[in-house]
Amino acid sequence: MEAIRILGTGFYVPPKVLTNPDLQKMGLDTTDEWIVQRTGVSERRIADPDVTTSDLAYEASLKALDMAGMTSKDLDLIIVATITPDTCCPSAANWLQAKLEAPQAVTFDVTAACSGFIFALNVAEQYLKNRTWKHILVVASEVMTRTLDWTDRTTCILWGDGAGAAVLTLGEEGHEILSTHIHTDGKNGQDLLMPGGGSKTTPISHESVDKKLHTLNMIEANASFRVAVRHFIDSIKEAARFNNVEVEDINWFIPHQANMRMFLSIAKTLKIPIEKWYLTLHKYGNISSASCAISLAEAVEVGSIKKGDLICLPVFGGGLTWGSALIRW
Repeated sequence: MEAIRILGTGFYVPPKVLTNPDLQKMGLDTTDEWIVQRTGVSERRIADPDVTTSDLAYEASLKALDMAGMTSKDLDLIIVATITPDTCCPSAANWLQAKLEAPQAVTFDVTAACSGFIFALNVAEQYLKNRTWKHILVVASEVMTRTLDWTDRTTCILWGDGAGAAVLTLGEEGHEILSTHIHTDGKNGQDLLMPGGGSKTTPISHESVDKKLHTLNMIEANASFRVAVRHFIDSIKEAARFNNVEVEDINWFIPHQANMRMFLSIAKTLKIPIEKWYLTLHKYGNISSASCAISLAEAVEVGSIKKGDLICLPVFGGGLTWGSALIRW
């Protein structure tokens, strides 16, 4: 039966590791115990200064194409989900296209913060259903560490860099994407934002930099935590209900890697054993749109996901954005 299929996945994280004790040595007023208790993060990956979002995306894409048994010349469309593109113009997808040497592919970015991978999957799904294109590369890639105020322990402890990718097609072979679901709430988007860099604060000035408008801000953290928990739960239920399955029948939950306390709360509410959650937060941190994609690709690579497994990918991010996908492997 023809369906939306994943032919290959891949991920890449930079080799440089920044641990919690390293943050202490940088003068941050925190401890390893404080960070782990509040977030679940022990370390994160940091891209070298000359490495861009499209560089990370390129490495993840090569792995996904290799698993799919394809080359970049087979691609019709490249979608990059990111909030940290190499440049505002051209898009990260354009830079990636050039590095992959895939001039035949149409390219563009999708911006949906930490939900970006699922939003990009949803966009790709529409093109495949309409038979506009046959082979689509979806990549989520971020260099989040360049958006941080390294003196703000409420935010800089969370984030890391990396990329995850998937090759999609419409056909009878591959792993079936049963459904994708996306939502937004622009009214409350100010709770998690990077206020500078857009038309609201251009041209960039000494004043805007001094006010730290170009770094990531998390306003009303406790309220955002509660909202995120609710939307994660709703997204999981929506995916299950849409596909006429029970939440307990899902084999793996691979979420946007936001916060360990959050996942424990969600798992308790839904009565899901935490062992069914595939988590990379402890070693990679939060990589915004790439977290979910990286975790899926890693779970495939290490063999945790088996044929026939039902996988739910719930996400939540700034904007506000949230959603989920359900995959039959």
